Amino acid sequence: MKAVIYCRVSTEKNTQESSLERQKEELIKLASLHAISIVKVIEERHSGYDVDRDGIIEAIALIKDKAASIILVQDDTRLGRGHAKIALLHEIQKHGARVLTLNEKGEPELSETDVMILNILSAVEEFQRKLVNYKIKRGMNRAIENGYNPIKNLSNQEQGGGREKIQVPIEEIVNLRKKKLTFHEIAATLRGVGYDVSKATVHRRYREYIDKQEE
Repeated sequence: MKAVIYCRVSTEKNTQESSLERQKEELIKLASLHAISIVKVIEERHSGYDVDRDGIIEAIALIKDKAASIILVQDDTRLGRGHAKIALLHEIQKHGARVLTLNEKGEPELSETDVMILNILSAVEEFQRKLVNYKIKRGMNRAIENGYNPIKNLSNQEQGGGREKIQVPIEEIVNLRKKKLTFHEIAATLRGVGYDVSKATVHRRYREYIDKQEE
């Protein structure tokens, strides 16, 4: 198992320096006791009510990148407080990772309200995922109804599926625009065949193309 050690105090006062050092030492011992490999030790001086913290964002990024599957903290208040803690717990759980605390010698015990909120967040996120997939499908169907053939029209299909296609096919954007698709629908259609593009990117590339044609 690989873990990120996250230590936090709420102020910049020098008197808090010893608290950070103590948290770090105790968590390193905890990791050693359970044969957990430490990927990185992150120390931060910031309010726990704020999600926008460089240190915790870095810890979450390591979790997302699968560099670690555990965040070690002294107690769950070090992770965050109030709504910030719930938001961070949700983000960590979403990526299949865990938070282990020194004080509770395991995962933090959550109240019934906290568990309910986490379940609601998961349900909302699942609904949003299904909604995005529906929009992609709807955009693709409308494009096909208007004569669009992704296999025939997209020149780099032989590269395979997935999200590796970085280049934006301006010819196809123009072609789909001529078929009266909105920029949102064009972006959804292109994402459906592997181009990781946003509505804003599609609109910008289309305007650049039009401006160039008008020069």
